[in-house]
Amino acid sequence: MSRPFRFGVQAFSADSAAEWRDLARGAEDLGYSCFHLADHYMGPGAAMKASSHPPQNLASLPAMAVAAAVTESILIGARVMCVDYHQPVVLAKSLATIDLLSDGRLEAGFGAGWVTAEYAAMGLAMDRPGVRIDRMIEHVQLARSFFAGEELDISGEHVQVHDMAAVPASVQADGPRIMIGGGSPRVLRTAGELADIVSINFDNSDGTIGARGLGSGTAAGTASKVDWIREGAGDRFDDLEIEIGAYFTAVTDNAQPTLEAMAGAFGMPPEELARHPHALIGSVSEICDTLEQRRGEYGISYVTIGAANMEAFAPVVAALAGT
Repeated sequence: MSRPFRFGVQAFSADSAAEWRDLARGAEDLGYSCFHLADHYMGPGAAMKASSHPPQNLASLPAMAVAAAVTESILIGARVMCVDYHQPVVLAKSLATIDLLSDGRLEAGFGAGWVTAEYAAMGLAMDRPGVRIDRMIEHVQLARSFFAGEELDISGEHVQVHDMAAVPASVQADGPRIMIGGGSPRVLRTAGELADIVSINFDNSDGTIGARGLGSGTAAGTASKVDWIREGAGDRFDDLEIEIGAYFTAVTDNAQPTLEAMAGAFGMPPEELARHPHALIGSVSEICDTLEQRRGEYGISYVTIGAANMEAFAPVVAALAGT
């Protein structure tokens, strides 16, 4: 049986407090399930240009707290927190505090980090992928224990916590649902094993946004990613929720010109972009049909769109959310 559809909004920036409050409230009013940030810190400059990453002018944790404070029902999250940017206990306690002060509306996302230029710009050593993934695993294990309010006694390679109880415990009965996101085989197998929500992303293991990552997100590439999730999950695969970012979204009754323009910019045929699981281009009814088809093919039932498309995409949310 298919999971019901959920939809999220991801916002990177706001020019004022009022704009940020309006974005969060707007997502809630339009029926979206979760209001997300990403977790990036570099400002405009050579590093951002080298990574091809969009600007994010807000630090994730305080922005999540403000979004929670001005809304009543929408979940608050990040796709995803880069664990290398945070001390483990400080991150776990900060997330648990947002969960408490939002009356249990945290959706906790974790990732292993990937933007090479951001690490360099921030003066952080960037370990090889296997080490970063191991560190993420230990962060997730700590978060589970912290949300449960346990006495913490952890002696991992990357996370060491002793002689303290986790407070505040989550106000959610089983703790916040945990998302793990990425696009490489090991990350997705790990997500299948440990997460409640698996966020399928590009394979950005070369450290930038570019043709390689985009190419990894094709229909065939996404099918492989679902296979990796399944390998990690085993018997728990049907319990997972699979999420994807619709990075290329256009609600239009005349899709072909938009497909041709976007596909030309990306160097791929329009028909391939139309099938690309990170793209949703067409009328409301066409997008609804596409989402139904992809849920059947890949198991994807949770879709996150950018804040710029929040209002245009709202009729899709109204038609499919919860079905």
